[in-house]
Amino acid sequence: MSDFPRIAVIADAHFHDLEGDFAFPAIEIDGEKLAVRSWADTRESTRVFNESARALDEALAEVSRRGIRHVVLLGDYTDDGQRVATERTRIILNRHERLHGTRFYALPGNHDIFGPKGRHHTKQFLDASGARVFVTSDEEKAGHGTYVTPGMYCEGYPAGLTPMAAFGYFRRADDIHWETPFGQSDKVEDRLYAVSSPDGLNRYTLMDASYLVEPEPGLWLMMIDANVFEPRDGKFEIGDEAAFVDSTAAGWNALVLLKPFIIDWIADVSARAETLGKTLLAFSHYPVLDPFDGATGAEGVLFGETNIARRTPREAVAQALIGADMTVHFSGHLHVEGVTRREWGGRSLTNIAVPSLVAFPSAFKIVEPSMTGSSIETVELSSTAIDPRVLFAYQREMVRSGEGRDRAFDASDYGSFLKAHKRALVEHRYFPKEWPKAVVDAVSELAVEEVCELLAGAGAFESVLRTISPGAPKDAPSLARLDMLEVIADWYCLRQAAVLALDKIPETRRRLYRALAERFGRPPEMGWDGSTSGFLSIFFGAFGAFLNRAEAGSLRIVIEGASGKEEAA
Repeated sequence: MSDFPRIAVIADAHFHDLEGDFAFPAIEIDGEKLAVRSWADTRESTRVFNESARALDEALAEVSRRGIRHVVLLGDYTDDGQRVATERTRIILNRHERLHGTRFYALPGNHDIFGPKGRHHTKQFLDASGARVFVTSDEEKAGHGTYVTPGMYCEGYPAGLTPMAAFGYFRRADDIHWETPFGQSDKVEDRLYAVSSPDGLNRYTLMDASYLVEPEPGLWLMMIDANVFEPRDGKFEIGDEAAFVDSTAAGWNALVLLKPFIIDWIADVSARAETLGKTLLAFSHYPVLDPFDGATGAEGVLFGETNIARRTPREAVAQALIGADMTVHFSGHLHVEGVTRREWGGRSLTNIAVPSLVAFPSAFKIVEPSMTGSSIETVELSSTAIDPRVLFAYQREMVRSGEGRDRAFDASDYGSFLKAHKRALVEHRYFPKEWPKAVVDAVSELAVEEVCELLAGAGAFESVLRTISPGAPKDAPSLARLDMLEVIADWYCLRQAAVLALDKIPETRRRLYRALAERFGRPPEMGWDGSTSGFLSIFFGAFGAFLNRAEAGSLRIVIEGASGKEEAA
C-alpha cells in the first residue's frame, strides 16, 4: 500500500496544435481547417507531430480514469516551443486541472524554450490543396510558398515559462513547501546564474527553472532544469541563437560543468529529506545514466557519433549525483524505455527512462511512492485510435506529390502506426543520414534468406532455421521472405522499446533474430573492417544485446528505499 497518492509521469508529449491558427491557408477536412504537418517531415523525424494532440488527450484521460491527482511533465511538452503550441498546452492543462483537480509539475525540455531570447522556427505544413508549404516566424524567410506568423516563435527564459507559470515553475498558495536552488523566492531575478564562453567574450546571466515542491505531506518532488546553454567563443548579437551551443546534446554532461550549484542543491535537499523523513524523487528532462545501459555500443562502430552517442551521459555524471545522494531519477528526452542502475562508493543511483507519447513505444509511467520505496507501472497507448482526418491529409499529400502510399496509412491503431513510422524512418532518416551508402545499396532490397547467403553461402538460412527449431518452422517461408527494411525497423524498435517491444514483434521473428545473432553476430569491440559482411555481423550481434535487455525488463518494477535497488514486480 502506497503512503502517498500516485504520480503520473509523462515525457515528451511534443504537443502540436492540430486545430491551431498558424496564419496560412490550411487544408480543410470535414469542414474544418487543420494545421497538418507534412508526412514528408514526419517520416524523417524521430517523433510524429499531428498525432500528438490525441495522444496527450488519451494519456490525460487515463490519468483521470485512474483518479491520479499529480502529473509530472518531463519536458518537451510542446512540439518545438511555438507560442501557439505553448498557449494551447496551457489551456489543455488548465481545463484538466479545473475538471479533475489535477496538479501539474512541469520541467523545460530542449524543445520548449531556448536561451534568453528564444529562436525562430520554420516547419512544413499542408495547404488547402494538399501541397507542402512552409510556415515560419522569421520574416526574412517570407516568400512564395512560405507564410510568416509570430505564433511559430519559440520563447526564451523567462518569457517561455510565463504560459506554464501555474504548473510548478512558480510558487502556489497550496504548496506545502516550495523552493529553488537559490532559496525561497520564486522571482526571476532571484534565480539567475552566470555563464561565459571559454574565451570570455560571450557572457550571460541566465535563469534556472529548477524547483522543489512538496505536494503531499512527506513527499518531495525535485524538479531539475537540466537545460544548459553554453555560450560559444566569439562575439555575437546579444541573445542570438548562434551564440549558444544547442542544449539538445548537452544535458547532464554540460550541467555538471556549467550549473555546479545544482549538484550542491541536490546534496543539500537529499540530506534534509533524510533528516526530515521525506520521500524524495528526482526528475529532469535528460537522463543521468545511459538509458540503453550499454546496449547501443554497436552504433558508434557502425555509424560514428550518432545523436544517441552525443546524448549519452558520461560516468562523471553518475559519480557526481551518487556523491550528492541522488538515488532515484526519472528522465525523458531520448524517447526510450529503460531502467539503469549504477553503484559507486557503496551507494547507488537508478534512472527510469520514460518513453515519449509520440514515438514507438507510446507510453507513460505511474509511480506509487512510499516511505520504503516506489512501485512503477508502465501504461501504454498502443490501442489508441488514429485520427482519420490526419490519415486523409497524408494520403492527399502523397497524391499531390506523386509519391506512393505508405503502409503506415493502413495502421489499425496508434501502436501499429508508430511501428510503421519506424520503418519509414529507416528508409527516410537512418539510411540517408547514418548508414553507409554501400551497405544500404547492398542489403536494403534483400530478404533475410538472401542476406544469410550473402554472409555464409547457399544453405545458410536453413542452418539458421535449425537453431530455431529441430524441424522447419511452419512459417519458415515467410521468415525467408522477410525484407531487410522490416528487420532493420524491428532492430530500432527493440533498441527504443526494450520490454515494450516484445509483444509488438512476433515470437518467431524474435527467435529468428536471436538465431541470426548467434550464427552471424560479433561484438562491436572487434571493430568494423569496412565490408558489408562485417557491418552485418555487428548489426546482428546488436540484436542479441537488444533482446537480452528487453527480456530482462518488466512492465512494473519496484525501487527499494534509499538504496535505489530495483526488482521486477
